[in-house]
Amino acid sequence: CPVFAKSHMLLSASMDKTFKVWNAVDSGRCLQTYSLHSEAVRAARWSPCGQRILSGGFDFALHLTDLETGTQVFSGQSDFRITTLKFHPKDHSLFVCGGFHPEVKAWDIRTGKVVRSYKATIQQTLDILFLQEGSEFLSSTDASSRDSADRTIIAWDFRSSAKISNQIFHERYTCPSLALHPREPVFLAQTNGNYLALFSAVWPYRMSRRRRYEGHKVEGYSVGCECSPDGDLLVTGSADGRVLLYSFRTASRARTLPGHTEACVGAAFHPVLPSVLATCSWEGDVKIW
Repeated sequence: CPVFAKSHMLLSASMDKTFKVWNAVDSGRCLQTYSLHSEAVRAARWSPCGQRILSGGFDFALHLTDLETGTQVFSGQSDFRITTLKFHPKDHSLFVCGGFHPEVKAWDIRTGKVVRSYKATIQQTLDILFLQEGSEFLSSTDASSRDSADRTIIAWDFRSSAKISNQIFHERYTCPSLALHPREPVFLAQTNGNYLALFSAVWPYRMSRRRRYEGHKVEGYSVGCECSPDGDLLVTGSADGRVLLYSFRTASRARTLPGHTEACVGAAFHPVLPSVLATCSWEGDVKIW
């Protein structure tokens, strides 16, 4: 949870139709299980205030749930299976969602309605990342054929719904996850080429040819990546279950954790405690390091 007083709480989403909140630092206990969806939950997010959880499922449903009471602050019905959600970094009543559909949609929680659509000639949105304090965002897509490298990562103007650029990543790999660096104007893209690529977070979003983070495996899994709160380390899961930490500056491997017996698909640094890390795997377990 991003709020200091509640940062011991960890949110996990699951293909078993639930999302859970855990006391991940002190007891390791599950504090609450939420069974609001009738299909798999691939996307769940803390609200920036730390008092609510936004979830989206394969049942097309969206829910904003109050943590204390368990009541629905907002419920909506999308027209596609949802795989990624992000709150707008400045206006927290807005969020963007994507999934098995050519469009990304922006919703307003206050009205319960879609306020903007972002249309691309793709099949699926894999991840979304806000840039420039919310005036722009990126979407990574499943387009990876020879003629579609110009659609793998798309930059959008949030307000006008216009495409800013689709000439960002020119290699023939999809990018299952994106992460913003907390201090530098750069972002990372996890690639199915088994490396993390580094890009400028300002137009024209050039990829670094000098710095690439290699040594893990992606192999078609939706493997997550993240930067540490101080920006010095990067963490990524691996399809073989390992967890790898890299030095941001040198791209050298700082540490490898044995991790899990199946693919490690998620890794998250604790927002306050610099030495605490959570990882999760395809077999359904969450570990705290």
